This record gives sequence, C-alpha cells and structure tokens, in this order.
Amino acid sequence: MSDIRVGVLGLGSMGRHHVRNARETEGFELVALADPGGDRFDVARGMEVLPGVEQMLEVGIDAAVVAVPTAYHFEAVMKLAEAGVHTLVEKPLASTLEEGEAMVKAFDDAGVVGAVGYVERCNPALLEMRRLVSEGYLGDVYQVVTRRQSPFPARISDVGVVKDLATHDVDLAAWVAGSEYESIYAQTAFRSGREFEDMVSATGRFKNGVLVSHLVNWLTPFKDRITIVTGERGALVADTAMSDLTFYENGRFPVQWDQIAAFRGVSEGEVTRFALVKREPLRVEHEHFRDAILGTGTEHVTMREGLQTMKVIQAMLDSASSGEAVKL
Repeated sequence: MSDIRVGVLGLGSMGRHHVRNARETEGFELVALADPGGDRFDVARGMEVLPGVEQMLEVGIDAAVVAVPTAYHFEAVMKLAEAGVHTLVEKPLASTLEEGEAMVKAFDDAGVVGAVGYVERCNPALLEMRRLVSEGYLGDVYQVVTRRQSPFPARISDVGVVKDLATHDVDLAAWVAGSEYESIYAQTAFRSGREFEDMVSATGRFKNGVLVSHLVNWLTPFKDRITIVTGERGALVADTAMSDLTFYENGRFPVQWDQIAAFRGVSEGEVTRFALVKREPLRVEHEHFRDAILGTGTEHVTMREGLQTMKVIQAMLDSASSGEAVKL
C-alpha cells in the first residue's frame, strides 16, 4: 500500500514539530506545506510553502494536520472535510461550540477521520497511568487532580489559560477516569493586564462519582505539569514534563503513634517509580492518526471527544462568570 500523502497547514510553534514528525512517521509522505506567514522556523527544506488550504488541496493530499490559531480552525477544517481529507486539528477543536458541532457533523457525513491534537494522551507517563487505572491497579478511584502552571508563553494571543491549557487537563482527566464530567465549578483571575484570564482553579465531579480538581495558570515562575490519581490502594503521580510515573502505596503496617492512629485514614507505604519507554508524544499522536486512517487503531482523540471537552471548558468559563457550579 502506498504511503498516506500528508499536508501541514500552519508552520508556527506547533506546526514546525508536526512537519518534522510527518516527515519521520512511517507510512506518511509529507507532500504539502502551507502558511500565509511563510516559513519562519525554516522547516520547509526546499519544499514550496503554499499560501493556504486551497492550494494544499490542489497538490493532492489524503490527510492534513491543521496547526493554525484556533480562530482559523473552522474555515480550514470544513474545507478539508468537504474534500474528503482525513484531518488532525490542534486543540481546542474550535472557537465556539457551534463551530465544533458543525465540524463533527461534517466529518461524520464525509466518512473520514477527524482527530484532535490532545498530545498529553500520548505522554508515556499518562499512557501507563491510564492502563494501570483501567486494569484496577488502584482499586476504586477517588479523585483526579491536575496542576499545569508556568510563565506566560508569548505565542498565545487569542485565548486565555482556560482554552489554551486547561483544555489539556479536562481531556486527560476524563480519559484517565473513564467518565464524562457531571459538574464543574471554576474561578478565574486576570492578573497580567490581558483581555483573557491567566489563572483558573476548578473543581468538579465525574459521572462515575470520581472527584476532579484543576489548577492552571500562566503566572508561576517554573513549569509544573502534574497529574495525581488517588484510589483505595494509594496514588499514582505523573510528572508529564519529565514523563515520570510514581506509585505511592498505602502503608501496610499498623500505626503505633496514638495521635495519628486515631485518625482513620491511610499511612505512607512503599514508593515505586516505573521504568518507561519515553517516546516523543507527538510522534505517538501521528502514529495514532495514521492507524485511524488505515483502520488499524482507535487511540486517536476524536472530534466528538474534542467537542465534549469544549463543553466542559465553556462550563468552566460560565461558572467563573456566574459564580455558580454548572451541571453538564
């Protein structure tokens, strides 16, 4: 079977990495690049940089990666759906729920793969965490907690921290917990003088009863990328910046200190750090996209899943505006 002819639309901060991975992913042939702003990261390597999606379609592509700013997702993706092109679009899926719903319908009607680039699902630590949770390693799961904090990235200009960063945590938490959100309550802050929020603190519950909490901001002078799943046997902690996964087991020995023993909880037990094969998450994402096109895998994040995440993100913003919890 011939390789899948791939085009990349958008050669910016994320697009340049998609170009590299599209070139190197087995089964892909990179045949078209497009960006109206040109090739500022010098990734074309002699390939012509086309002005837009229409010219990319004229080259003849089977699949596309869309890595333009969110405001331009809808127009480009709808043209790709109409042309019957399998598409991987960077997160979030769209600017509005209405656009997202139209995109999902367009790809369903076209019968081609529509995927969303939630690359954290391809992080080695989270892949292993989800496998262990799904196999009952923790027993009953009680809570999922995420922290995503860092300095402000100058590349972001069109959205706040909720749509840019919290969207990752909403998606991965639901994926790890194996359930959709039932409710969410959020508070935001505007501390850097921008139009959009730069801090959010959110708590909620999944439909399966698992509690969830997200802490996200652009005002922390270090990078913090942590996901914690607590269950009846202990806690799994993923540091996704380093792709490390650690298990903190509940203690097995009775507590002999009366003041602590009086509290009916758990004690500290053994700590296990897992040895993981650490592949680049974006490469894994491209392979999942390829396998979905070939019909040999279903690990990609579908546009319908991306739309559900958008609904939770909008509920976060609505909750922050109203001061009330939002049920989904």
